[in-house]
Amino acid sequence: MLLLGIDLGTSSIKVSVVDAATQNCICSTQYPDSEAPIISSRPGWAEQSPETWWQFTQEAILKANNSKKYDPADIVSIGISYQMHGLVCVDKDKQVLRNSIIWCDSRAVPFGKTAMQTIGEEKCLSHLLNSPGNFTASKLAWVKKNEPELFEKIDKIMLPGDFLAMKLTGEISTSISSLSEGIFWDFKKGEISKDVLNAFGFDESIIPVIKDVFSVHGQVTSEAAAVLGLKSGIPVSYKAGDQPNNALSLNVLEPGEVAATAGTSGVVYGVTDKVSYDPQSRVNSFAHVNHTRKDTRIGILLCINGTGILNSWLKKNFFNNLSYEEINRKAAEVPVGSDDLLVYPFGNGAERVLQNKDIGASLKGLQFNRHHQGHIARAAQEGIVCSLNYGMELMKEMGLTLKTIRAGYANMFLSEVFSSSFANVSGCVVELYNTDGSVGAARAGGVGAGVYKDFKEAFNKMEIVKRIEPNSQSVENSKELYNNWKSGLNIN
Repeated sequence: MLLLGIDLGTSSIKVSVVDAATQNCICSTQYPDSEAPIISSRPGWAEQSPETWWQFTQEAILKANNSKKYDPADIVSIGISYQMHGLVCVDKDKQVLRNSIIWCDSRAVPFGKTAMQTIGEEKCLSHLLNSPGNFTASKLAWVKKNEPELFEKIDKIMLPGDFLAMKLTGEISTSISSLSEGIFWDFKKGEISKDVLNAFGFDESIIPVIKDVFSVHGQVTSEAAAVLGLKSGIPVSYKAGDQPNNALSLNVLEPGEVAATAGTSGVVYGVTDKVSYDPQSRVNSFAHVNHTRKDTRIGILLCINGTGILNSWLKKNFFNNLSYEEINRKAAEVPVGSDDLLVYPFGNGAERVLQNKDIGASLKGLQFNRHHQGHIARAAQEGIVCSLNYGMELMKEMGLTLKTIRAGYANMFLSEVFSSSFANVSGCVVELYNTDGSVGAARAGGVGAGVYKDFKEAFNKMEIVKRIEPNSQSVENSKELYNNWKSGLNIN
């Protein structure tokens, strides 16, 4: 039996096929090979086309099938991971009405502030665990205000993964985890938030039917099967936002366990069994994939928007498209602290950790006669690490203990400079695993379809690839780096 996992990312669609018995990934592909564009027609705006996501998904699956490494007829389940907080609107015929307003779009921040004032700050935080901020509900409020004729045509709203499942199965559903990331879920009442609906003037009918994360959200239609080269009737048996899914991919499911990722955005995600929140919503609390009304599992999520996208920008605009491996080698030639060059990576929209301010990216201390490409490369990676540590301090204030952090051996964690800086600045042990979001989604789909009886069975063959401990000789220099970086951070 084979398990198919789909990871709908900002840059591309990645799919993996996993052998259920061995848990080995036998094929992984992505599409497109180059990074997918973000439509930004105005400052702070970020959109992508849902239909393009579907097109890319088709291409990625067909590319995997064409590898001839497996028989598509052996696939028995599909799991979906997706970029969080995006808004997809469809009419009663399930036709997309506009581009998706995606996670790093900042336009809805004023709507979130107004809703928080209307609901009341204490009630908002204690029931929703977050400010509405620029999350999905606030994005929909922007559409209601600025595109009223289009808003009237909306039959259902979805997160990106819900849309992909709809294209596969013809059915529309959501989950408590998805609703919580959209700031539609009332944790105290255990229901869709009437306060949010009333504050924004939404009818509850626009919310899809709620299903468990690990359940059958529909079965692949004959039409979709014909396009994808798959058999019809395969259950879509799991879907979750990319960061909860990344945690699941690393078997981070129980209180005290912590995961990290450093793709387009950078995230540290810790699990707790307490319904807790940051009073200023600088880090956010969502229902984890295994949260139920009976067993509380909350994911505390720190997100830095400007992470891998900074590295990508430098690669295209500063390093003349050198490979990431070559850039990492240049970074490794420079000492800790990059000879006092500091980078602030906040150039990808409003940052929650900065109370939804969009301060832009910046360099401080640049000396033309002193700094070269290697300094820029290292300072960028150190700046990302420092921004993550800044948010991790807030997580500690919420009661999380950060000692060991699990991450996939991918993206920026492939850089020795980044990984060691992360360990030295944070003081945490970093464990790297040979897994990613699409592989995790495949395994989770196996749980939802009953191929595995539980999480323990689904992850019992996962092995660590690399373990990085703080280096005693570098920790003091790294602390000095962080203190200098923090003192230079200007968020006024």
